[in-house]
Amino acid sequence: MRDHGYKSEGGFGKSVAAMSCPFVREQPIVEGARLIMRVFRIQRILRDRQDPLAQRDSVLIERYRFSREGIIYLTNLLDPYVKSSTHRSRALTTAQTVCIALLFFASGTFLYTVGDAENIRKSAVCHSIRKVYLALKHFLARLSPGFSNVIGTIDCTHIAIKAPPGPNEGDFVNRKGVHRAYDGILLGDRGYACRQYFMTPFPDPNPGPQTRYNAALARTRARIEMTFGQLKGRFQCLKSLRVAPDRACDIIVACAVLHNIATIRKERSPVVEVQPDDDLQPVHLDQPSGRAARDRIVQQNSEY
Repeated sequence: MRDHGYKSEGGFGKSVAAMSCPFVREQPIVEGARLIMRVFRIQRILRDRQDPLAQRDSVLIERYRFSREGIIYLTNLLDPYVKSSTHRSRALTTAQTVCIALLFFASGTFLYTVGDAENIRKSAVCHSIRKVYLALKHFLARLSPGFSNVIGTIDCTHIAIKAPPGPNEGDFVNRKGVHRAYDGILLGDRGYACRQYFMTPFPDPNPGPQTRYNAALARTRARIEMTFGQLKGRFQCLKSLRVAPDRACDIIVACAVLHNIATIRKERSPVVEVQPDDDLQPVHLDQPSGRAARDRIVQQNSEY
């Protein structure tokens, strides 16, 4: 081998050998790894700290179903309930917490997918969503319209949930029931039984008054069907909830409150096509008093 003049016992030679062949010594590898990890750590902190509102309004609406002003409104509204109690530098802000929950409500995707999108752990995603839907329950009565002595329409929408373990699984199967109302008439589809205070369509209407009655009832009920369509279109999580039944109830309430807020603030609503009525059979047979009341309504309207 050619002698380059470097002596192993010389200090200068030893230094050059370490520089030209860094794998001879462990220290350069350790230092390099530390530098790389430091860069990754800085980048992650910066990503975690990015402002969720630093995007175009169109992106925010598509991602969170609310505009920038709407998200700011929600952040201010929910801040007393969801703000972090810790002062650690990496604690989530209220805006981040709200946006994490909104992303889950809007997409209905898995928690780890939300975490990947927001650059946080799955456990933090779960905690944020829970804080937000429990906070929204405080505003249910305040943001739900209530008018005395006004009778409206009623409908049912099925939201699939994860079956709970244990022998009581059958208790959580959706069934259409009847809710009693007084001093007025409720309207429903054929999934309900016709009663004196609850009008449903004729199953096989005759041409003329009965057909016009069915058409008028369908036009009136279209509003509640449109509402359910907008609610599920805005918050895709309501198409299938993979959570325990008690948490499913809280999430449904939270989405209803958010829908009312979005409606009041005139946020952009999803386009919904009214679906034709299903060919449903009532859970209970039509009551004679209900059929008689329906016939009277048809008779009264045919006289005009």
